[in-house]
Amino acid sequence: MYLKIYYHKIYNILNQTFKEKEKKKKKKNTHIHHVHVHFHKEANIEKQNEKDSQSSPPFIDSFIHSTNLWELYSQIDRQKQQQQHSEVKERSSFKMPVAASAVYFLNLRGDVLINRLYRDDVGGNMVDAFRTHIMQTKELGVCPVRQIGGCTFLYMRISNVYIVIVVSSNANVACAFKFVVEAVALFKSYFGGAFDEDAIRNNFVLIYELLDEIMDFGYPQNLSPEILKLYITQEGVRSPFSSKASEKPVPNATLQVTGAVGWRREGLFYKKNEVFLDIVESVNLLMSSKGSVLRCDVTGKVLMKCFLSGMPDLKLGLNDKIGLEKESEIKSRPTKSGKTIELDDVTFHQCVNLTRFNTEKTVSFVPPDGEFELMKYRITEGVNLPFRVLPTIKELGRTRMEFNVKVKSVFGAKMFALGVVVKVPVPKQTAKTSFQVTSGKAKYNPSIDSIVWKIRKFPGQTEATMSADVELISTIGDKKSATKPPIQMEFQVPMFTASGLRVRFLKVWEKSGYNTVEWVRYITRAGSYEIRC
Repeated sequence: MYLKIYYHKIYNILNQTFKEKEKKKKKKNTHIHHVHVHFHKEANIEKQNEKDSQSSPPFIDSFIHSTNLWELYSQIDRQKQQQQHSEVKERSSFKMPVAASAVYFLNLRGDVLINRLYRDDVGGNMVDAFRTHIMQTKELGVCPVRQIGGCTFLYMRISNVYIVIVVSSNANVACAFKFVVEAVALFKSYFGGAFDEDAIRNNFVLIYELLDEIMDFGYPQNLSPEILKLYITQEGVRSPFSSKASEKPVPNATLQVTGAVGWRREGLFYKKNEVFLDIVESVNLLMSSKGSVLRCDVTGKVLMKCFLSGMPDLKLGLNDKIGLEKESEIKSRPTKSGKTIELDDVTFHQCVNLTRFNTEKTVSFVPPDGEFELMKYRITEGVNLPFRVLPTIKELGRTRMEFNVKVKSVFGAKMFALGVVVKVPVPKQTAKTSFQVTSGKAKYNPSIDSIVWKIRKFPGQTEATMSADVELISTIGDKKSATKPPIQMEFQVPMFTASGLRVRFLKVWEKSGYNTVEWVRYITRAGSYEIRC
């Protein structure tokens, strides 16, 4: 009697489970076949039709034709294990890329100074593969990322130490190299600015403690020296040539470690509250000999230096197209802005509120104390070239050439460029040169095979010319078409931006309500500024 009741309970559970599975498989027009089983000695089991027998689950059939309860339990366990294995396999296919499975510090001979294993997917002898396949084959300067077997080796040389990161699974290479750079800066802050083999040997205990804090199971954690020094107070062994540690007031540890503002300490006070903002741009140009632009872009960065008391909140407005359109939508009226630009590849400092930037397209932040880089950007359209170069080269026979180079400044007449340098390449067999320039000085530099034309101050909306006669050494043999390197320029134009980027406003809010003085400066420099002859 008790056995029959127990069988009925198991059957109800299995039947309910089967019904739930069938409902998930068939969303519409599902029909679940109920199997009626009677546990009586003289009862007869009716034959089911083909449709019911095909849709009946296998564990019901085994339940009918078997009276062995242990076999039924084992079958259910096998099905559960298969289902759990499939779920684990699906979850494992969506792994986050790991930055490091193990970190090794090696000297130039390949000896291990110190190492730390964060995951068990790599062996302890992986450094032997790095020493054999990379260091002994003299391929250290070819590529910093190498794959040997099923592992990826990422390495970087700092002074006389190689830092090697080993990853067996999908590796986040950019995160790994960023971790190495930040870790070296952290070690230098503890060692007094020195990071070499001697510094590592003198600070084994401290390095092990730091390695445990800055990475967890292959994922980088907090690497800020200001925060880590709050609870890792051990001082490193400093070399006699290292700089002395500056004594700074200890900030609030709770706010720094757990708070949202970990880059600024509380209690700052300045008699005069000032903000300095610099927009520095580099112009990259490649122009053909016919005057058409082959490549042109601008890379810029916004540098800030803040001397503000308390915990201020700053808001920066630029004349970018997306920000102005969002502001006009919020205010429900068009904004009077003039020229707008489109920023590409924008990256921000960690202090910028990205949530507010995504919703309102405004750069709002609580700035760190002192100097820092707020943002970087790139612009590929609507670039204002500060200079145009018009070269003319004539070959007068086999041993004489004539160069005429005209440089025009395109920026405003009230502006001026500083440190203008024009490098005009000449043949290697140059024997004698003579120059005529309207401004500046020209000189032949045989070490770089170029005529270097320097102008200390170049006003806007003006032009300068240089004429040069070059005498060549006569050579015996057929005249080959020699390659002509491009003309290169160096310059610096204050209060001018090639992208047209402008600061519309810079607002400072602080609960005490003090007055601030804002300083804004623009500067444009030459990156790779080349004109083909």
